[in-house]
Amino acid sequence: MNEIAEKVLELAQKQGSGQAEVFLMDSREMTIEVSEQKVDNLHLAKQRGLGLRVIVGQKMGYAYSADLAAPALQKTVERAFQNAKLAEEDEAWQLATAELAQEKLAQSLKLYDQKIGRYSLEEKIQLAKQLETAALRYDTRVSRVEKAAYQDVEYQVGLYNSHGVAQSYRGSYCGLYGVAIGRDGDSAETGWGMKYTLRYRELDPQEVGREVGEKAVRMLGAQAIPSGKLPVVFEPYVMTGILGVLQTAFSGEAVLKGKSFLAGQEGKPIASPLVNLYDHGALPGHLGSAPFDGEGVSTGETVLVQKGYLQGFLHNLYTAQKSGVDSTGNAVRHSFKSTPEVGITNFYLDKGASTRQALLQEIQKGFYVTQAMGLHTVNPISGDFSLGAAGLLIEGGELTRPVKGVVIAGNLRTLLKGIVAVADDLTFFIGKGAPTVGVEGITVSGN
Repeated sequence: MNEIAEKVLELAQKQGSGQAEVFLMDSREMTIEVSEQKVDNLHLAKQRGLGLRVIVGQKMGYAYSADLAAPALQKTVERAFQNAKLAEEDEAWQLATAELAQEKLAQSLKLYDQKIGRYSLEEKIQLAKQLETAALRYDTRVSRVEKAAYQDVEYQVGLYNSHGVAQSYRGSYCGLYGVAIGRDGDSAETGWGMKYTLRYRELDPQEVGREVGEKAVRMLGAQAIPSGKLPVVFEPYVMTGILGVLQTAFSGEAVLKGKSFLAGQEGKPIASPLVNLYDHGALPGHLGSAPFDGEGVSTGETVLVQKGYLQGFLHNLYTAQKSGVDSTGNAVRHSFKSTPEVGITNFYLDKGASTRQALLQEIQKGFYVTQAMGLHTVNPISGDFSLGAAGLLIEGGELTRPVKGVVIAGNLRTLLKGIVAVADDLTFFIGKGAPTVGVEGITVSGN
């Protein structure tokens, strides 16, 4: 990587660029899908290439190439400069300096597990088969497993620029996921489960299989409930989905574009005092961690909400310059083909002091939401939402019968301020995490 980057930076310098940045990525992904104890699909994908940004005066140009041979690199440099000439001037464009890219040893994050590559294909197939078996054994009403899969990814990232920044790291992760169908008479429901981790030895197909089986049968016989305003409890996966909507509101880019309902609220209470929200790009043991972001800026913890008060937003170098603040190390690249955007790393609502069971016991009648449909329709500017929902009725502090065919409606501002309980079961789903959360009266439209 280093030799290729030096070559490209040298070519860019000859073109007369004041600033140049090379982003290199090399990745391999394998997915194994099993059905009825037979391999149904085996997919292997590789991606290798570089992205080049150049800043000429106050104009930024970008080009990328999957071909790393010398002639292709020369053409990539030429394209980047041509694109810069066509761009509008913007004084906020800048690249990371050595001070911003203070060296952080990737080894301390332990992002790479050699065992992932050492285990044989057959051993990985067995994990998927064991997941399928565990799901079917969970309950006789689990009629079939549509998909039982193993997946792993290995990658290497490098960032080099004309300010002397030169750093790289290697990482990997693996996971299991499955989908099953539960049937009881005329009732049929779908259940799923997943587990992704940095460590191969932490994968447990029995645990994931049981989760898949449980979710496939727990909603059988579900019916709508009468409309009303009820205390609502969001299980970790659903609350994480709500965070996925909220992440846009915490983006410095969205604030600059007038697309965040949190704009201008810094230092003000925007949520319940129980809410502590973070983005942490160097959180040990988590998939979203890296020693530096997509521009080479060191990662770390960013406090977004503390005891309900908004502390700030997520930034890359461009949005930070525009906003008069420092980058939070949240420049994200989805591949070498894209320029850095503002994005999350490990974005999570911190756990509370209550157990999930204790949280439920405080509710005489409420709605435990296990599925929310249409989260992508939530208005990121107003915060208004109306979502199809399914889950379990809470009666006398216990989860009783399954519920579906209802709609929950409200506003994200009201929801955040209406949080009355946060459990201690913080659960991560790839790069986002949340515990079980209780919210005071939300409108539930049923029959």
